[in-house]
Amino acid sequence: MNTIKVIISGGGTGGHIFPAIAVANSLRKMRPEIEILFVGAEGKMEMEKVPAAGYKIVGLPVRGFQRKITWSNVTFFFRLLNSLQKAKQIIKEFEPDVVAGFGGFASGPILRVATKRGIPTLIQEQNSYAGVTNKILGQRVDKICVAYQDMEKYFPAEKILITGNPVRQDILNMTQKTKEDSFLYFQLKGNRKTILSLGGSLGALTINESIYNHLETLVKNNIQLVWQTGKMFYPIALEKVRQLNYDGIKVFDFISRMDYAYAIADVVISRAGAITISELGLTAKPAILVPSPNVAEDHQTKNAMTLVKNDAAMMIQDSEARQKLVEEAVKLLNDEFRLNVYRNNIARMAIKNSDEIIAREIIKLSKK
Repeated sequence: MNTIKVIISGGGTGGHIFPAIAVANSLRKMRPEIEILFVGAEGKMEMEKVPAAGYKIVGLPVRGFQRKITWSNVTFFFRLLNSLQKAKQIIKEFEPDVVAGFGGFASGPILRVATKRGIPTLIQEQNSYAGVTNKILGQRVDKICVAYQDMEKYFPAEKILITGNPVRQDILNMTQKTKEDSFLYFQLKGNRKTILSLGGSLGALTINESIYNHLETLVKNNIQLVWQTGKMFYPIALEKVRQLNYDGIKVFDFISRMDYAYAIADVVISRAGAITISELGLTAKPAILVPSPNVAEDHQTKNAMTLVKNDAAMMIQDSEARQKLVEEAVKLLNDEFRLNVYRNNIARMAIKNSDEIIAREIIKLSKK
């Protein structure tokens, strides 16, 4: 059996990195002899997370194009040309059978070079709204793996395969035992309602401030909180929680055991990133989504609306969150009927084994 060589590109946020790693892990399970090389953007979090998962990564100097006028846009074109040159060198030296892109700045240059060389290519679009780069790449690549219906608006229908979004394996393996271990891990009580607040791997200021300003409401209602703040807000949150002297609030800059965090959550407060939404579906968790207003084409609102239309989650606008978020979370925690509706409907929308489905497509493409 010939060794398959695959380049995987994806990064910038955990939402691009963790699905790419999940698929790489599935590829290794299916074909233990496979050679996998990751390509990321220099200085971004993939340069740390990918080696920690046991894979080699090389970085491109590419950066995103800013929508406002800024000096970095002058250097953008130089960085892009440099990245294309480096991508050519990487492909020449590694000689991949397939190149797969999972989003992030580095995917554009490496996939552009691969398609020009006639190397089989695949992209995974995680959102319900395709970004500019993926729309362009969609015309050139061989296969497009998507998480939502009706993506023919953005891509050639014959290339589309509905796969869902890959999530971390530990989240798929949650059991009742996980729940018991989780309360011990977070040192929380199993007989109290618990909120999990996530701001993504980098933190979300609106969500953090909304929680911060209403912590006393949670204490008054005897509600527990597992609070992922991101690095910037962490010291501020920690100091406030110390002052409250309440044992039901646990603060983290980053939660590594997300399986434990989901296991004990009665309600999840989160941005509406595609991977978080997939995790909510696979764990059947009621959620209040606060879409980020700072993303391209407002795609998080579109992601959230897909759930809202199916009565599978609640959405609060970023501009209203500071007033309404905690109050609505407390109301939802006390509404067992609505919690059950959200649990059932979001679980129905989930697609399992996405990582395996995409890995099989990559292996199929390698045979071309």
